[in-house]
Amino acid sequence: MGSEHIKNVVFDIGNVIVRWSPIEIVRLTLGEIESPEQAAKLIFQSETWLELNKGAISESEAKAQYQHLLGLSDLECECLFYYVKETQLLIFGSVELLKRVKSAGYNVYALTDNVHEIVSYLKAKYSFWPLFDGAAVSAELGMLKPQAEIYQSLLTLYKLDASETVFIDDMPHNVEGAKAVGIAAVQFKNVAQCEDDLKALGLSF
Repeated sequence: MGSEHIKNVVFDIGNVIVRWSPIEIVRLTLGEIESPEQAAKLIFQSETWLELNKGAISESEAKAQYQHLLGLSDLECECLFYYVKETQLLIFGSVELLKRVKSAGYNVYALTDNVHEIVSYLKAKYSFWPLFDGAAVSAELGMLKPQAEIYQSLLTLYKLDASETVFIDDMPHNVEGAKAVGIAAVQFKNVAQCEDDLKALGLSF
């Protein structure tokens, strides 16, 4: 099937719908430290964060692990998870893009590496989540992008055909992960570029 047959548009959440900015989170939590990049790696590329994203541990368990493993104080952990959520501002134009794609008759879905507590926060804070016809969240599935299984789970869950589906993500390896299972994919940089790329695939909205 050609891409003019695309029926389903799948959105990543972090850095597609809302901002995800680990270095900013670290700066807000820990102040002007020597290497915020290094601290962001230690926190957000840790086994703790991966386990949290896979739904294996809760936020409170993650806080305890960060205190134990990284020597963060109780207060720093409270701060960290406050800013993890509060820095997730809507990306300019993304919700409008989602609405336009949906009102043109495409099915819209979310596929996100995300934490139970963050998803609850986003659902409470913003009105975009109910726009999705369905969502696949890593913490609910126990797996992460770019594993083939997470893309397959989305397809199976909502009975989607890979050849009729396009996936939007900001991370090149996640885009490649989608392509590896036969899903068309677009790397998100900003809304205007994303719209152009979707239209180049034959979508009209």
